[in-house]
Amino acid sequence: MLNIRRLTLLRELHHRGTLAAVARELHYSPSAVSHQLSQLEKEAGVPLLETVGRGVRLTDAAQRLVERTGEVLDILDSAESELAATRAGGSGAGGRGGGAVGTLRVTSFQSAMASILPTALSMVNRRHPQLNVEIYHREVGEAFDGVIAHSFDLMLGDEFPGQPEPVRPGLHREELFADPMLLVLPASGRWALPADDLGDLGGLGALADAPWMLEPASMPCGRWMRAVLREAGVEPRVTCETADPILRAHMARTGHGVTMIPALLAGPYLDDTQALSMPGSPHRRLFTAVREGYAAHPGVRAFRAALLAAARRESPDSGELDEL
Repeated sequence: MLNIRRLTLLRELHHRGTLAAVARELHYSPSAVSHQLSQLEKEAGVPLLETVGRGVRLTDAAQRLVERTGEVLDILDSAESELAATRAGGSGAGGRGGGAVGTLRVTSFQSAMASILPTALSMVNRRHPQLNVEIYHREVGEAFDGVIAHSFDLMLGDEFPGQPEPVRPGLHREELFADPMLLVLPASGRWALPADDLGDLGGLGALADAPWMLEPASMPCGRWMRAVLREAGVEPRVTCETADPILRAHMARTGHGVTMIPALLAGPYLDDTQALSMPGSPHRRLFTAVREGYAAHPGVRAFRAALLAAARRESPDSGELDEL
């Protein structure tokens, strides 16, 4: 009988590429991972790994086994969802049978963690006290990989105009809402700008000489920011590059330049700044994704519902958070 935990390790190796990466993700030592895979090879009765340089590569038999492991894990997801619904009284996320139970591992990017996620978590804790929600900070690409690899159960993601995320087979994606992007400047001083000066996309040209705080160009948001500016005829002079939107807002607050921030972070994070609507009203799309077999899990349904409720409650202007 093949051991499902060892099969999962083989699948992790397929996704992550090295024994060291698997060990880091699962908090094992590389030698422990290697030992478990050796045991799996004995169970399988065929070679699963071959040495390539200083690393290893999956054999054809191992590749086929990884595919079958994915199918087995999908079936287990569906079975677990059905059992969870039974434990909750068959009433799903908000029923009378006591609510969702078990553990739900959730990943989120920073701006959601600093806005709607705490409110959603409080709602779930109150309505589903037997559901243990674990929160992990991961960027979108890593979160997708983690959900596919069964390291996490549900992810929050965001997507920017012209930067669509690749379609991942086997995942159930659910749209949350559209979050407008804001232009954030110092409240006063050289780089403060009246809102009337930004009537169209070309209005960004008034900030051609401004220092910009942008996300790294390697990230979807960073690529989108640069594309918007270049469409307006602005080649940004980047003086601060960080994926932390709160830090970028602070740099604008202290007079060091201009940035773009999601409206979801409006409020205390944008105090003492000038937050203006962007020309053309661009927005990012927020979504959740789970494995298809897990979409009906009462915990997933409860958390997705709480995120929507939290967005309506925490939005500084509910009219700006358009549901998709």
